[in-house]
Amino acid sequence: MPELISNFKPAWWLPGPHLPTIWGKMVRRRTPVHDRLERIATPDADHVTLVRMGTITKGVPHLFILHGLEAKIGAKYAHGMLEEARKLGWSGDLLMFRSCDGEINTARRFYHSGETSDLDFVVRRLIDEHPNLHLVMCGVSLGGNVLLKWLGEQGKNLPAQIKRAAAVSVPYDLEAGARLMESGFARVYVRHFLGTLVAKTIKKLELYPDLCDIEELRAARTFFEFDDRLTGPVHGFTGAHDYYRRSSSIHFLDDVRVPTLLMNAWNDPFLPRSVLAAVRNIARRNQHLFVEFPLTGGHVGWVAGQPWSQRYYMEGRIVEWLSTGK
Repeated sequence: MPELISNFKPAWWLPGPHLPTIWGKMVRRRTPVHDRLERIATPDADHVTLVRMGTITKGVPHLFILHGLEAKIGAKYAHGMLEEARKLGWSGDLLMFRSCDGEINTARRFYHSGETSDLDFVVRRLIDEHPNLHLVMCGVSLGGNVLLKWLGEQGKNLPAQIKRAAAVSVPYDLEAGARLMESGFARVYVRHFLGTLVAKTIKKLELYPDLCDIEELRAARTFFEFDDRLTGPVHGFTGAHDYYRRSSSIHFLDDVRVPTLLMNAWNDPFLPRSVLAAVRNIARRNQHLFVEFPLTGGHVGWVAGQPWSQRYYMEGRIVEWLSTGK
Protein backbone atom coordinates (compact mmCIF):
# COMPACT_ATOMS: atom_id res chain seq x y z
CA MET A 1 0.00 0.00 0.00
CA PRO A 2 1.44 3.34 -1.00
CA GLU A 3 0.44 6.06 1.46
CA LEU A 4 -0.17 9.14 -0.66
CA ILE A 5 0.93 12.59 0.46
CA SER A 6 -2.04 14.91 0.41
CA ASN A 7 -1.85 18.35 -1.19
CA PHE A 8 -4.90 19.55 0.72
CA LYS A 9 -4.50 23.01 2.26
CA PRO A 10 -7.47 23.72 4.54
CA ALA A 11 -9.39 26.98 4.49
CA TRP A 12 -8.00 29.12 7.32
CA TRP A 13 -11.46 30.53 7.99
CA LEU A 14 -13.00 27.11 8.74
CA PRO A 15 -10.79 25.68 11.51
CA GLY A 16 -11.40 22.41 13.32
CA PRO A 17 -13.45 19.37 12.30
CA HIS A 18 -16.99 20.71 12.54
CA LEU A 19 -16.98 23.97 10.56
CA PRO A 20 -15.88 22.41 7.24
CA THR A 21 -18.28 19.51 7.82
CA ILE A 22 -21.25 21.83 8.35
CA TRP A 23 -20.24 24.33 5.66
CA GLY A 24 -20.39 21.79 2.85
CA LYS A 25 -23.88 20.66 3.80
CA MET A 26 -25.58 23.79 5.11
CA VAL A 27 -23.90 26.83 3.54
CA ARG A 28 -22.34 25.84 0.22
CA ARG A 29 -24.21 26.62 -2.97
CA ARG A 30 -24.02 24.07 -5.80
CA THR A 31 -26.22 23.77 -8.88
CA PRO A 32 -27.06 20.16 -9.80
CA VAL A 33 -25.58 19.05 -13.12
CA HIS A 34 -27.70 16.02 -13.98
CA ASP A 35 -29.89 16.04 -17.08
CA ARG A 36 -32.39 13.33 -16.16
CA LEU A 37 -33.63 10.86 -13.55
CA GLU A 38 -34.16 7.17 -14.28
CA ARG A 39 -36.35 5.00 -12.11
CA ILE A 40 -35.14 1.40 -12.03
CA ALA A 41 -37.41 -1.41 -10.88
CA THR A 42 -35.73 -3.82 -8.47
CA PRO A 43 -36.29 -7.60 -8.41
CA ASP A 44 -38.47 -7.29 -5.29
CA ALA A 45 -40.97 -4.95 -6.99
CA ASP A 46 -39.50 -1.82 -5.44
CA HIS A 47 -37.30 0.81 -7.11
CA VAL A 48 -34.10 2.84 -6.96
CA THR A 49 -33.34 6.03 -8.87
CA LEU A 50 -30.31 6.97 -10.97
CA VAL A 51 -29.43 10.66 -11.21
CA ARG A 52 -27.86 10.68 -14.68
CA MET A 53 -25.45 12.99 -16.49
CA GLY A 54 -24.42 12.59 -20.11
CA THR A 55 -24.33 9.50 -22.31
CA ILE A 56 -22.18 6.44 -21.73
CA THR A 57 -19.61 6.22 -24.54
CA LYS A 58 -17.27 3.36 -25.36
CA GLY A 59 -13.77 3.99 -24.02
CA VAL A 60 -14.79 7.05 -21.98
CA PRO A 61 -14.86 6.72 -18.17
CA HIS A 62 -18.27 6.65 -16.51
CA LEU A 63 -18.35 7.88 -12.90
CA PHE A 64 -20.71 6.02 -10.57
CA ILE A 65 -21.32 7.65 -7.17
CA LEU A 66 -22.86 6.29 -3.96
CA HIS A 67 -24.09 8.95 -1.53
CA GLY A 68 -24.01 9.28 2.24
CA LEU A 69 -26.67 8.91 4.91
CA GLU A 70 -29.96 10.65 4.04
CA ALA A 71 -28.55 12.50 1.01
CA LYS A 72 -30.89 14.00 -1.55
CA ILE A 73 -30.86 14.12 -5.34
CA GLY A 74 -29.03 17.46 -5.25
CA ALA A 75 -26.22 16.27 -2.91
CA LYS A 76 -23.58 18.97 -3.38
CA TYR A 77 -20.45 16.84 -3.10
CA ALA A 78 -21.87 14.38 -5.63
CA HIS A 79 -22.66 17.07 -8.17
CA GLY A 80 -19.27 18.62 -7.52
CA MET A 81 -17.66 15.33 -8.57
CA LEU A 82 -20.01 14.98 -11.54
CA GLU A 83 -19.00 18.48 -12.67
CA GLU A 84 -15.31 17.55 -12.43
CA ALA A 85 -16.06 14.43 -14.47
CA ARG A 86 -17.98 16.44 -17.05
CA LYS A 87 -14.98 18.73 -17.57
CA LEU A 88 -13.08 15.64 -18.73
CA GLY A 89 -15.87 14.58 -21.08
CA TRP A 90 -17.06 11.74 -18.86
CA SER A 91 -20.62 10.63 -18.15
CA GLY A 92 -21.85 9.89 -14.65
CA ASP A 93 -24.54 8.50 -12.37
CA LEU A 94 -25.51 9.05 -8.76
CA LEU A 95 -27.37 6.05 -7.32
CA MET A 96 -30.08 7.12 -4.88
CA PHE A 97 -30.63 4.47 -2.24
CA ARG A 98 -34.20 3.40 -1.48
CA SER A 99 -36.27 6.23 0.03
CA CYS A 100 -33.63 8.90 -0.72
CA ASP A 101 -35.14 10.11 -4.01
CA GLY A 102 -37.96 11.94 -2.26
CA GLU A 103 -40.35 8.97 -2.32
CA ILE A 104 -40.92 6.39 0.41
CA ASN A 105 -40.08 3.04 -1.16
CA THR A 106 -42.72 0.31 -1.17
CA ALA A 107 -40.76 -2.71 0.07
CA ARG A 108 -40.64 -3.49 3.77
CA ARG A 109 -36.96 -2.61 3.98
CA PHE A 110 -34.96 0.58 3.63
CA TYR A 111 -31.28 1.04 2.75
CA HIS A 112 -28.42 0.67 5.23
CA SER A 113 -24.63 0.75 5.53
CA GLY A 114 -24.16 -2.91 4.63
CA GLU A 115 -26.83 -3.30 1.94
CA THR A 116 -25.04 -4.16 -1.31
CA SER A 117 -27.67 -5.99 -3.35
CA ASP A 118 -29.07 -2.84 -5.01
CA LEU A 119 -25.57 -1.68 -5.93
CA ASP A 120 -24.76 -5.08 -7.40
CA PHE A 121 -28.04 -5.15 -9.34
CA VAL A 122 -27.61 -1.69 -10.88
CA VAL A 123 -23.93 -2.12 -11.76
CA ARG A 124 -24.59 -5.44 -13.49
CA ARG A 125 -27.52 -3.92 -15.34
CA LEU A 126 -25.25 -1.13 -16.61
CA ILE A 127 -22.66 -3.68 -17.71
CA ASP A 128 -25.32 -5.73 -19.52
CA GLU A 129 -26.44 -2.60 -21.36
CA HIS A 130 -22.86 -1.41 -22.05
CA PRO A 131 -20.45 -4.39 -22.20
CA ASN A 132 -17.55 -2.04 -23.05
CA LEU A 133 -18.24 0.13 -20.01
CA HIS A 134 -15.21 1.82 -18.40
CA LEU A 135 -16.55 2.20 -14.87
CA VAL A 136 -14.93 4.19 -12.08
CA MET A 137 -16.70 4.32 -8.74
CA CYS A 138 -16.79 6.54 -5.67
CA GLY A 139 -18.67 6.02 -2.41
CA VAL A 140 -19.05 8.78 0.15
CA SER A 141 -19.56 8.20 3.90
CA LEU A 142 -22.26 5.50 4.20
CA GLY A 143 -21.97 4.98 0.42
CA GLY A 144 -18.23 4.45 0.84
CA ASN A 145 -18.89 1.71 3.38
CA VAL A 146 -21.35 0.08 0.97
CA LEU A 147 -18.86 0.31 -1.91
CA LEU A 148 -15.92 -1.14 0.01
CA LYS A 149 -18.04 -3.96 1.42
CA TRP A 150 -19.26 -4.82 -2.08
CA LEU A 151 -15.75 -4.68 -3.57
CA GLY A 152 -14.58 -7.04 -0.82
CA GLU A 153 -17.52 -9.37 -1.34
CA GLN A 154 -16.75 -9.56 -5.06
CA GLY A 155 -13.01 -10.00 -4.59
CA LYS A 156 -11.46 -11.61 -7.65
CA ASN A 157 -14.91 -11.98 -9.24
CA LEU A 158 -15.36 -8.21 -9.61
CA PRO A 159 -16.51 -7.39 -13.17
CA ALA A 160 -13.57 -6.39 -15.38
CA GLN A 161 -15.41 -3.23 -16.44
CA ILE A 162 -14.65 -1.68 -13.03
CA LYS A 163 -11.24 -0.05 -13.37
CA ARG A 164 -10.77 2.06 -10.24
CA ALA A 165 -12.59 3.02 -7.06
CA ALA A 166 -12.44 5.60 -4.30
CA ALA A 167 -14.06 5.75 -0.87
CA VAL A 168 -14.41 9.04 1.02
CA SER A 169 -15.01 9.72 4.73
CA VAL A 170 -15.94 6.08 5.31
CA PRO A 171 -17.20 4.94 8.75
CA TYR A 172 -15.18 1.70 8.47
CA ASP A 173 -16.18 0.48 11.94
CA LEU A 174 -19.89 1.28 12.32
CA GLU A 175 -20.14 0.61 16.03
CA ALA A 176 -17.03 2.65 16.88
CA GLY A 177 -18.43 5.55 14.87
CA ALA A 178 -21.90 5.28 16.39
CA ARG A 179 -20.48 5.21 19.93
CA LEU A 180 -18.22 8.22 19.26
CA MET A 181 -21.23 10.25 18.19
CA GLU A 182 -23.11 9.65 21.44
CA SER A 183 -21.35 12.54 23.17
CA GLY A 184 -20.15 16.08 22.61
CA PHE A 185 -20.96 18.22 19.59
CA ALA A 186 -21.44 15.13 17.42
CA ARG A 187 -24.87 14.69 18.99
CA VAL A 188 -25.98 17.61 16.78
CA TYR A 189 -25.34 15.47 13.70
CA VAL A 190 -27.16 12.50 15.19
CA ARG A 191 -30.21 14.64 16.02
CA HIS A 192 -30.26 15.95 12.44
CA PHE A 193 -30.10 12.49 10.84
CA LEU A 194 -32.54 10.86 13.25
CA GLY A 195 -35.08 13.55 12.45
CA THR A 196 -35.37 12.45 8.82
CA LEU A 197 -34.90 8.74 9.50
CA VAL A 198 -37.70 8.65 12.06
CA ALA A 199 -40.01 10.71 9.83
CA LYS A 200 -39.47 8.24 6.97
CA THR A 201 -40.14 5.31 9.25
CA ILE A 202 -43.40 6.83 10.48
CA LYS A 203 -44.56 7.09 6.85
CA LYS A 204 -43.46 3.50 6.23
CA LEU A 205 -45.59 2.38 9.18
CA GLU A 206 -48.66 3.31 7.10
CA LEU A 207 -47.66 0.44 4.79
CA TYR A 208 -46.30 -1.92 7.45
CA PRO A 209 -47.86 -1.17 10.85
CA ASP A 210 -45.90 -3.97 12.53
CA LEU A 211 -42.50 -2.66 11.39
CA CYS A 212 -41.51 -1.42 14.84
CA ASP A 213 -42.81 0.14 18.03
CA ILE A 214 -43.42 3.79 17.16
CA GLU A 215 -42.93 5.07 20.70
CA GLU A 216 -39.62 3.25 21.10
CA LEU A 217 -38.52 4.65 17.77
CA ARG A 218 -39.41 8.22 18.74
CA ALA A 219 -37.49 7.77 21.98
CA ALA A 220 -34.24 6.89 20.14
CA ARG A 221 -31.54 9.48 20.81
CA THR A 222 -28.51 7.69 19.36
CA PHE A 223 -27.68 5.81 16.19
CA PHE A 224 -27.24 2.67 18.28
CA GLU A 225 -30.76 2.93 19.71
CA PHE A 226 -32.26 3.58 16.27
CA ASP A 227 -30.35 0.73 14.66
CA ASP A 228 -31.14 -1.64 17.53
CA ARG A 229 -34.87 -0.93 17.29
CA LEU A 230 -35.27 -0.60 13.52
CA THR A 231 -32.33 -1.05 11.12
CA GLY A 232 -31.13 -4.30 12.62
CA PRO A 233 -34.42 -6.19 13.08
CA VAL A 234 -36.00 -4.99 9.81
CA HIS A 235 -33.00 -6.12 7.75
CA GLY A 236 -32.39 -9.54 9.25
CA PHE A 237 -29.93 -8.74 12.03
CA THR A 238 -30.47 -9.58 15.68
CA GLY A 239 -29.84 -5.97 16.67
CA ALA A 240 -27.39 -3.10 16.35
CA HIS A 241 -24.31 -5.10 17.45
CA ASP A 242 -24.96 -7.77 14.82
CA TYR A 243 -25.75 -5.18 12.14
CA TYR A 244 -22.57 -3.23 12.82
CA ARG A 245 -20.38 -6.31 13.00
CA ARG A 246 -21.60 -7.82 9.73
CA SER A 247 -21.81 -4.54 7.80
CA SER A 248 -18.59 -2.72 8.72
CA SER A 249 -16.35 -2.39 5.67
CA ILE A 250 -13.17 -2.75 7.73
CA HIS A 251 -13.77 -6.51 7.64
CA PHE A 252 -13.82 -6.57 3.81
CA LEU A 253 -10.74 -4.47 2.98
CA ASP A 254 -8.40 -7.46 2.71
CA ASP A 255 -10.40 -8.81 -0.23
CA VAL A 256 -10.56 -5.66 -2.39
CA ARG A 257 -8.94 -6.45 -5.74
CA VAL A 258 -9.24 -3.22 -7.73
CA PRO A 259 -7.09 -0.09 -7.24
CA THR A 260 -8.98 1.85 -4.55
CA LEU A 261 -8.22 5.16 -2.88
CA LEU A 262 -9.22 5.49 0.78
CA MET A 263 -9.60 9.17 1.65
CA ASN A 264 -10.40 10.22 5.21
CA ALA A 265 -9.40 13.13 7.41
CA TRP A 266 -7.75 12.32 10.71
CA ASN A 267 -10.04 14.87 12.37
CA ASP A 268 -13.26 13.38 10.95
CA PRO A 269 -15.79 13.90 13.79
CA PHE A 270 -17.71 10.77 12.77
CA LEU A 271 -14.90 8.28 13.43
CA PRO A 272 -12.24 7.62 16.09
CA ARG A 273 -8.63 8.07 14.98
CA SER A 274 -7.89 4.55 16.22
CA VAL A 275 -10.11 3.16 13.46
CA LEU A 276 -8.19 5.05 10.78
CA ALA A 277 -4.94 3.74 12.23
CA ALA A 278 -6.33 0.19 11.97
CA VAL A 279 -7.44 0.81 8.38
CA ARG A 280 -3.99 2.09 7.47
CA ASN A 281 -2.42 -1.05 8.90
CA ILE A 282 -4.79 -3.27 6.91
CA ALA A 283 -4.07 -1.30 3.75
CA ARG A 284 -0.34 -1.90 4.16
CA ARG A 285 -0.86 -5.57 3.35
CA ASN A 286 -3.12 -5.04 0.33
CA GLN A 287 -1.40 -3.66 -2.77
CA HIS A 288 -4.76 -2.59 -4.22
CA LEU A 289 -5.45 -0.05 -1.46
CA PHE A 290 -4.05 3.48 -1.53
CA VAL A 291 -4.40 5.69 1.53
CA GLU A 292 -4.71 9.48 1.60
CA PHE A 293 -5.43 10.64 5.14
CA PRO A 294 -4.98 14.44 5.46
CA LEU A 295 -4.70 15.76 9.01
CA THR A 296 -7.75 17.96 8.55
CA GLY A 297 -10.86 18.21 6.42
CA GLY A 298 -13.69 17.11 8.69
CA HIS A 299 -16.36 14.76 7.33
CA VAL A 300 -16.91 15.22 3.59
CA GLY A 301 -15.53 18.73 4.06
CA TRP A 302 -12.11 19.51 2.59
CA VAL A 303 -12.90 23.16 1.97
CA ALA A 304 -9.98 25.19 0.61
CA GLY A 305 -9.48 28.70 -0.76
CA GLN A 306 -10.89 31.99 0.52
CA PRO A 307 -14.34 32.88 1.90
CA TRP A 308 -15.16 34.63 -1.39
CA SER A 309 -13.62 31.88 -3.53
CA GLN A 310 -14.04 28.44 -1.98
CA ARG A 311 -12.61 25.28 -3.48
CA TYR A 312 -13.61 21.72 -2.65
CA TYR A 313 -10.44 19.68 -2.75
CA MET A 314 -11.95 16.21 -2.47
CA GLU A 315 -14.05 16.40 -5.61
CA GLY A 316 -11.23 17.24 -7.99
CA ARG A 317 -8.86 14.92 -6.16
CA ILE A 318 -11.15 11.91 -6.49
CA VAL A 319 -11.69 12.44 -10.21
CA GLU A 320 -7.94 12.94 -10.64
CA TRP A 321 -7.28 9.62 -8.88
CA LEU A 322 -9.94 7.79 -10.86
CA SER A 323 -8.46 9.21 -14.06
CA THR A 324 -4.74 8.65 -13.48
CA GLY A 325 -4.27 6.54 -10.37
CA LYS A 326 -1.85 9.11 -8.96
